[in-house]
Amino acid sequence: MNFAIIGCGFIAKKHAKAIEAVEGATLVAVSDKVPSAMEFYVNEYGVDPYEELDLMLDRDDIDVVSVCTPTGLHAPLAIKAANAGKHIILEKPIAMTLEDTDRIIDACDYNNVKLSIVHPNRFRPVVRELKKILDQNLLGKISHANAIVNWNRNQEYYDQALWRGTKEFDGGALMNQAIHNLDLLLWFMGEPEQIFSMEATRLRQIEAEDVSTGLIKFKSGALSVVEAATTAYGQNFEESITLFGEKGTVKIGGKNAIYFEYLEVEGMEEEVNALKARVEEDPFGVPGHQCIIDDMVKAIKEERKPAVSGEEGRRSLELVLSFYESAKVNEPIQMIKEKEYANN
Repeated sequence: MNFAIIGCGFIAKKHAKAIEAVEGATLVAVSDKVPSAMEFYVNEYGVDPYEELDLMLDRDDIDVVSVCTPTGLHAPLAIKAANAGKHIILEKPIAMTLEDTDRIIDACDYNNVKLSIVHPNRFRPVVRELKKILDQNLLGKISHANAIVNWNRNQEYYDQALWRGTKEFDGGALMNQAIHNLDLLLWFMGEPEQIFSMEATRLRQIEAEDVSTGLIKFKSGALSVVEAATTAYGQNFEESITLFGEKGTVKIGGKNAIYFEYLEVEGMEEEVNALKARVEEDPFGVPGHQCIIDDMVKAIKEERKPAVSGEEGRRSLELVLSFYESAKVNEPIQMIKEKEYANN
């Protein structure tokens, strides 16, 4: 299948490398308004460059497009690609608003094209192993969970481009950095019911938040603490998720949530060390973007939804926007889910 990339910034290189690594996938074109941004892909992969996106989308031989632009531009570009009959891989988060999200999903449904959202952490070995433990109900009833992202994004990071850290195109620590962690939390814990959050912009000169703390009550009755920040000094400090159940406690952690930092589960005493060692041998596994590309190829062939569909991408955005709304009104709120779009 032939792939194309829209937007040739930093993250596009991961898509290009992943496409090259997937059997049956070939990168044939890229599009960017800045010609120099496309030079690397022309020289490295021999692709055709397009300053005019419409000309690229007119090509009948392109099956899938990866949208790698700032988030605030996702909706118009994804909808245009869907209307051109292209399947779409969309970088996280799916969009900045639920209104734009539903416009994207509706356009893909109307044009009968597939939509995959890039939440690659789901494919990490430690995450897969923890999901197996949960699917087998080995932890029993979950009492509560902690989800933490304390990373470093210094001022130079935000100053690289005018859109970084803006509410219109990028968002802050929750929307941009912690969104993967929140996606995993939802995958593990199910549907949230009530949200309470506080946020601040403490150290970075940006419009959006650089630190956020919040609480979630899930429909199951379980509770969760969420902490997200880009203000850690010097370097990334921690990304982790900890689950506390009646039959065990599990923490996946490290700087990128790739190891079992703690694993104690009733009935698994003999398996724990082997499982931890197996993960530590290859903590990243197959690169997540490669898994996303490979899954899209298979989803098209098998006529099924991608593993991380538009609806799945919507769930993590719902949570972020609910945090934002709670912080705005400074009180607990019900989870924002319906097409009653909040003005954040």
